[in-house]
Amino acid sequence: RYLSTDGEDGHMWRGVPTLLLTTTGRSSGEPRMLPLIYGEDGEDHIIVASKGGHAEHPAWYLNLAAASDVMVQVAADKFAATAEVVEGEDRSRIWNMMAEIWPPYIEYQQKTDRFIPVVRLRRK
Repeated sequence: RYLSTDGEDGHMWRGVPTLLLTTTGRSSGEPRMLPLIYGEDGEDHIIVASKGGHAEHPAWYLNLAAASDVMVQVAADKFAATAEVVEGEDRSRIWNMMAEIWPPYIEYQQKTDRFIPVVRLRRK
């Protein structure tokens, strides 16, 4: 529905904004699209590789590690972007922002031993 309505139906999910991220499959080379909760930091979009607190990183994050060029759709706005992992003090600030948008991120981090990556999507 997100695609067919240009995000009119689907951009807001359970009260939070979602985008569509398309990565390139690291093994298949095929495009892989999925919806993710996002926040904004300036002109950049921020996503969190939480996978609900599972022990392994989500497949989309592994795809980004192999190829950082992605496609993004935010409501009707479609654009190419480069994904980069946020680190250091900037990561703490942005993690707190994302936890305000989706408080379960805090629980997800407590459930897992892995450090949940925060990813910045920079429009090309």
